[in-house]
Amino acid sequence: MGSILDKIKGKAKEMEGRLTGDKLRTAQGKATTAKGEVKGMAERASSRVKAGVSRTKGKIQRGRAKAHAKMSSRVR
Repeated sequence: MGSILDKIKGKAKEMEGRLTGDKLRTAQGKATTAKGEVKGMAERASSRVKAGVSRTKGKIQRGRAKAHAKMSSRVR
């Protein structure tokens, strides 16, 4: 969510700088927009890693359950 706000703030600063002719404000706006884009990429990467870890945990648990069932059927 913070990434979206940074992008909006950045665009607003950039437009303000263009309207007033303030090159520094325009540059600040571009920097804030870039910051928002980087935050967004980091958030997406983080959620993809978490999803991958969750899938892997599930596969491990299913594998353990199968192995346990196989071992308990052999013991009988």
